[in-house]
Amino acid sequence: MPEHASTLQLIGVAVLAVAAVAWTVVLTRLLRRTGLQTPSRRPTTALPALPRQRRTGPALESVELPPAEQDAFAGLARQLANG
Repeated sequence: MPEHASTLQLIGVAVLAVAAVAWTVVLTRLLRRTGLQTPSRRPTTALPALPRQRRTGPALESVELPPAEQDAFAGLARQLANG
């Protein structure tokens, strides 16, 4: 028994250790119990109010810039690159 710790302090540490072990055991059992239960049925039909989901994303769009806008963009890119 350490000389600087009182008897009540040692009992308190022991009680806290037992409580921590008990809490860990209960938590582990609860997690195992809830983890093993899977939903018994899943909805097989889609909800009628929601639109159908696409398998692919939308097509990419691009616009050709006129030469004046290309020059302006190139100037802006140079300005940003120089800081």
